[in-house]
Amino acid sequence: MAKEKTVYVCSNCGQDSPKWVGKCPSCGEWNTYVEEIVRKEPTNRRPVSGIETQKPKPLALSDIEADDEPRINMHDDELNRVLGGGLVPGSLVLIGGEPGIGKSTLVMQTVLHMPEKKILYVSGEESARQLKLRADRLSDTSSDCLIVCETSLEQIYVHIKNTNPDLVIIDSIQTISTESIESSPGSIAQVRECSASILRFAKETHTPVLLIGHINKEGSIAGPKVLEHIVDTVLQFEGDQHYMYRILRSIKNRFGSTAELGIYEMRQDGLRQVNNPSELLLSQDHEGMSGVAIASAIEGIRPFLIETQALVSSAVYGNPQRSATGFDLRRMNMLLAVLEKRVGFKLAQKDVFLNIAGGLKVNDPAIDLPVISAILSSNMDAAIEPEVCMAGEIGLSGEIRPVNRIEQRIGEAEKLGFKRFLLPKYNLQGIDTTKLKIELVPVRKVEEAFRALFG
Repeated sequence: MAKEKTVYVCSNCGQDSPKWVGKCPSCGEWNTYVEEIVRKEPTNRRPVSGIETQKPKPLALSDIEADDEPRINMHDDELNRVLGGGLVPGSLVLIGGEPGIGKSTLVMQTVLHMPEKKILYVSGEESARQLKLRADRLSDTSSDCLIVCETSLEQIYVHIKNTNPDLVIIDSIQTISTESIESSPGSIAQVRECSASILRFAKETHTPVLLIGHINKEGSIAGPKVLEHIVDTVLQFEGDQHYMYRILRSIKNRFGSTAELGIYEMRQDGLRQVNNPSELLLSQDHEGMSGVAIASAIEGIRPFLIETQALVSSAVYGNPQRSATGFDLRRMNMLLAVLEKRVGFKLAQKDVFLNIAGGLKVNDPAIDLPVISAILSSNMDAAIEPEVCMAGEIGLSGEIRPVNRIEQRIGEAEKLGFKRFLLPKYNLQGIDTTKLKIELVPVRKVEEAFRALFG
């Protein structure tokens, strides 16, 4: 007989303890332990998947075959790029995002464009009729995707055994439960046990599995952090619901780069891939407006131009406000300190608001120069010429440090018709300027950049 017992589990990292503790010894968070009832199974219990596998034997590294497996084409250039070139057979991919952001829409849209694969779509949240209505809204093409509404992990394995699919989609992992644990679906123990079991199934049968996960109010994927450690790839689907852009970002990827970015536009008939984000992220009518600078940024392998907006005004109250949307606030405070100390602009009693247009979050240090240019443009109420683009990292001594892949940044600006490009002086080495139609303005310090922009 199985024995029931009570354990306390950290809701942040999944660490368990036989008694309640105030501070988690693993992650250091306070008051995160919650009580859960678990049932201890006998050690000779058969695996829940019911798949008979041979016990592995130790092999010499030279005896292991490591041929490159052909990746599965998802028929979506943005998704393929973020995954690292396509879906790897036997991989477990987690797609997380806030409610209503479009996770199920993205997955269903992808499924409808893969008629050559047999796909099993397991829905624990929506009925088959709801999925049919969404599929009709997204595409007119018919797909042989198999739909089953099920929340029991054991029954899901029965359906997989009967249908033998090429790809399994589970929407969502928080609704799935196994009979071996008494706690409710969505609890830490259930999420951890179900994910580990699905991972074993994926590796043993070389069947790729897509999991959809929820985001909690803190902004992280619901369930313990161990869920992110179990899966092979974690994709974050993010974006403000008030903006039409959605960004697919790779947080963890065992089969590719985590610096890749996919951009979609939310429309009535689904998500449209944005192959050239620069044209969408630039407003066409900022001529004569102060506080706007165009930055040439790179996310992953793709360069794109973004609009950096700043507003500087006198502080109405005692403490000046500092606010940044899409940019690290601490880095903005550092740049303001550099401006005050090295260049002599008095911004201590000014409110400074910074915004990256389009709802993007950018981590590229090369947009330091556009940020301070936009701030000073707003402070002096002097507009930057609309045909000027720039890139450069700012050091603490006020110097403009070189950035990587400058040729791609210049090429993107030239393609969109910009006439001048401000770049760090060191980056000018090795660039063939004879073939360029854009004027390169090398700058070494912040003062030189301001003289080039404002005269």
